[in-house]
Amino acid sequence: MPEMRFTIAWPDGASEDCYSPSLVIRDHLAEGAVYPLADFMARARTALTIASDRVAAKYGHPCSLALGQLDRLERRAAGFKDQPQAEVACLRFQLPQGFAR
Repeated sequence: MPEMRFTIAWPDGASEDCYSPSLVIRDHLAEGAVYPLADFMARARTALTIASDRVAAKYGHPCSLALGQLDRLERRAAGFKDQPQAEVACLRFQLPQGFAR
């Protein structure tokens, strides 16, 4: 199960490197896309939950790294809840060596 990293930019301009234990994140986020905060969080929640579930199916336990990443995203997003126009940009994917974009 190839893992990958992806970099996002929060509404305040801060960037964050994120982790997914699966390439499934590419099914839910697009490199270079900008999402309303709620939409980004729904997509991230879905993708990281699927990724964790795939780890559970293969190894018998959910992926603590994926769930931890989701928790960090949830906490950071909560800081922008009073900004209805807040957007998150998916800046780039860092794919494992040998994987095509």
